[in-house]
Amino acid sequence: MKTRGFEVCKGFEDKDIHLPERKTKYSAGYDIEAAEDVVVPSFRKGDNPTLIPTGIKAYMMDDEVLYLYNRSSNPKKKGLVLANSVGVIDKDYYGNPDNDGHIMFAFYNIKEEDITIKKGEAIGQGVFSKYLISDDDSASGERTGGFGSTD
Repeated sequence: MKTRGFEVCKGFEDKDIHLPERKTKYSAGYDIEAAEDVVVPSFRKGDNPTLIPTGIKAYMMDDEVLYLYNRSSNPKKKGLVLANSVGVIDKDYYGNPDNDGHIMFAFYNIKEEDITIKKGEAIGQGVFSKYLISDDDSASGERTGGFGSTD
């Protein structure tokens, strides 16, 4: 039985995708790489964030979530900040019909020049965590898609 982990998404099987790894024994986060070269343009008012594909998806237990965090060096060195501060990957995002649960990082670039992210470059971290629900929780909906599908 699988408990939690990462897999390569459909459409990326032949793209030499590296599954996330922890680099040290006591690291909480799994380092996640870009699946392709992406240019993140310098921020202009009204711009949408740039989505950086990873080519991976994550599976987990029913009471777990995968949090996506920026690399601590990204804001200073590259000017990259996560548009949503922390990404939240729910269990039912895995394998969804819209995008197979493909994890992407949404970045803004606060530097004056465009920044190029290279394939295989570490762009963020994923941290698995347990979560709690309230006594009166009555959630019964089911995910039917990818980004923004639960409103």
